[in-house]
Amino acid sequence: MTAKTSTPPSLQDATAPDPRQAPRAFLEHLYRVAVDRALPLSTLGAHLPKPPKGRTLVLGAGKAGGSMVQALEALWPADAPLSGLVVTRYDHIPPRPEGLPSRIEIVEAAHPVPDAAGQQAAERILALTEGLTADDLVLCLISGGGSSLLVLPAEGLTLADKQRINKQLLDSGAHIGEMNCVRKHLSRIKGGRLAAACAPARVVTLSISDVPGDDPAVIASGPTVPDATTCADALAILDRYRIEVPAPVRAQLESGALETPKPGDAVFQGHETHMIAAPQQSLEAAAAVARAVAQRGAPFARPCVILSGGETTVTIRPRQPGQAKGRGGRAGEFCMGLAGALLGQADVWALAADTDGIDGVEDNAGAHVTPDTLARAANAGRKLSDHLDRNDAYGYFDAIGDLFVTGPTHTNVNDFRALLVL
Repeated sequence: MTAKTSTPPSLQDATAPDPRQAPRAFLEHLYRVAVDRALPLSTLGAHLPKPPKGRTLVLGAGKAGGSMVQALEALWPADAPLSGLVVTRYDHIPPRPEGLPSRIEIVEAAHPVPDAAGQQAAERILALTEGLTADDLVLCLISGGGSSLLVLPAEGLTLADKQRINKQLLDSGAHIGEMNCVRKHLSRIKGGRLAAACAPARVVTLSISDVPGDDPAVIASGPTVPDATTCADALAILDRYRIEVPAPVRAQLESGALETPKPGDAVFQGHETHMIAAPQQSLEAAAAVARAVAQRGAPFARPCVILSGGETTVTIRPRQPGQAKGRGGRAGEFCMGLAGALLGQADVWALAADTDGIDGVEDNAGAHVTPDTLARAANAGRKLSDHLDRNDAYGYFDAIGDLFVTGPTHTNVNDFRALLVL
């Protein structure tokens, strides 16, 4: 019963549906406007440096990696050498525009739990930094998801260890800053280590933010920027969520042997970081459309749209014996909670969806909440509390045709949430 829609197109000049007549279509329109604002082709060009005296090497990781590569290939001077390797999530490489030559290799790997393909990509990326000179330029294309896609375990850790720790962090309810602090200190490429490997070349990082505050050190665990967190911080987080690491690795954390390059380190001298897209920019684009359509005078006068972004956290509940495993992601979990809180409130509609088009590991971006969500679900034999107990947002909204499915959008500025009060 999943309601399928196509990948969000460019909607800058489109006419928004009337929220009073088509509230669901109106909310989907706002989502697509937000996504459109974050597409790399429209934002990357203003931040590109001039070609260097030496060669230009492109490295990167993230869910937007494929579209960032294509934008760079379209905008970089045709007569300037360009090569490199970028890793993105499986099925997240956009169709190549006709006539656009391929100059940068794109490979795919797993997200949110890393796999061997991600490790191989990280090893290759690190190997490409060998032999760089001060005349060379490294362009690093970084977007959300890079923490999982760029996996290179620290000494004493295996890929299986990293997979287990990563999954336990995801299930724990830890926020993204905590998760990435641990990831940086258990890696040979994150937390500024990739930039250190590029020395003496100049590094320019072009980032798409998927984190609150747009901190480059948190986005994809900051492989090219200084890290202010410490081994002690990482240990405290592991202890807080009762996540074990091998004894030799714990000893290295306790001794500081796995410390990351810090702010002020000479290795970052002359480097630049540019934020080419951020969640707030996408929310502002959607807000501008909402204001134009509503034509309101006073704040919160109906019709009213309440927009929010960022990343909510979900704590996975233990399954009871015989209980079926649930499916779903943050956006769907938020929608279940909202539906339960609203209790069928008239004239309130909502949409929550991940701007990368994938809610967790499912094929939907998110879900809709309508005034009759609870009633329709009950008629379909679905009890909200049962689905909450097993984190099964996908099954709940799929049963009533309220999953929002876009396919990969080829960007990622984290979750988009919109409440429409008519």
